[in-house]
Amino acid sequence: MDGIPIFNLVRETLPAVDIIGFEGVVNTTTNHIITAFEGGATFEDALARMQAEGIAEADPSLDVDGWDAAAKTAALANVLMDARITPHDVRRAGLDARSGDSARAALQRGMRLKLVASARRTPGGPLVCTVEPRELPADHLLATLDGGANALILETDILDRIAICQMAGSLTQTAYGLLSDIVTIARGARA
Repeated sequence: MDGIPIFNLVRETLPAVDIIGFEGVVNTTTNHIITAFEGGATFEDALARMQAEGIAEADPSLDVDGWDAAAKTAALANVLMDARITPHDVRRAGLDARSGDSARAALQRGMRLKLVASARRTPGGPLVCTVEPRELPADHLLATLDGGANALILETDILDRIAICQMAGSLTQTAYGLLSDIVTIARGARA
């Protein structure tokens, strides 16, 4: 989630709340690509544009195949929901050449395609974690995110659903998120 210090936000502001699930758009590269699809770009064109702008890596497979989002999903589930999983435990599907047609078709139906990361604890059952393209109603919070925007919706036991949004990620914001984590670790080491 680029620069959002999600772990600190939850730890410091929701100390007596249990997170029972979450869903979010957590990968900026794929969100940029899907937004480009909606404008008519092919997979290759969208990816080339994101690489030229420095948004996508030279080898974008970790992003477009859903591995980056799976790693974030596992980290979020482990920290927020006391899970013990790896990215390999997350059911994962990414974007491919057909995703552009899917995004445009969804738009024509009043929906929007997003690569959604989610985790949900089933009653009496296991934690189910996924990363997959999903069609969402146009008025769903995650469907409103374009380009570099990302968000996480936390489902809690007491406060229902809480959303944390970042409307435009940047390298500075990502660096801030990392700095926030380092400061938290350093404070813990001194305690």
